[in-house]
Amino acid sequence: MKKWETLKSEYVYKTPFGNLRKDKCLLPNNNVIDSYYVNEYSDWVNAVVLTKERNIVLVEQYRYAGEDFFLEIPAGKKEQGETNEQGILREIEEETGFTTETLPIKLGEFMVNPATQTNKVITYLITDAVKTFDQNLDENEDITVHVFDFDEMEDLIRSQRIKTQLFTANAYFMAKNYLDNNEFK
Repeated sequence: MKKWETLKSEYVYKTPFGNLRKDKCLLPNNNVIDSYYVNEYSDWVNAVVLTKERNIVLVEQYRYAGEDFFLEIPAGKKEQGETNEQGILREIEEETGFTTETLPIKLGEFMVNPATQTNKVITYLITDAVKTFDQNLDENEDITVHVFDFDEMEDLIRSQRIKTQLFTANAYFMAKNYLDNNEFK
């Protein structure tokens, strides 16, 4: 197998949220794709946040494209000069008011959709979280915080009694696997 060759690249649009690029690509079999669209987005961080009582902290917010409210793990983009760990701890504090004295545990780093997107999601496990502050939301955020028993979360996901998205479900199962295979109580 060989990589594709970019023959031409131009931006359809650029925004602070992300860019749309149109490429002309030469495939290894000499076929040419005249219009291959690539979404350029920033990487983001997310985290399964557990309290000392082993409850999971979720945020509920309206998702316009999904036309509904979804329960999700806290997430966001890191700011200029932040490490991924600093970015997720800040996002958790802003969205939920929870903080921790323990270091984030990296569960994984994955491409979101490598067929059409350039970004990755870096997923963490946060333990021993405590409600310390009030939320400090951006002007376009409207978030409600919910806390569930971590061990009941699997049933809530599998039975679809909560509406969530792929990244929350994936992060939950990664955190559960980590906790089941490590001496963490």
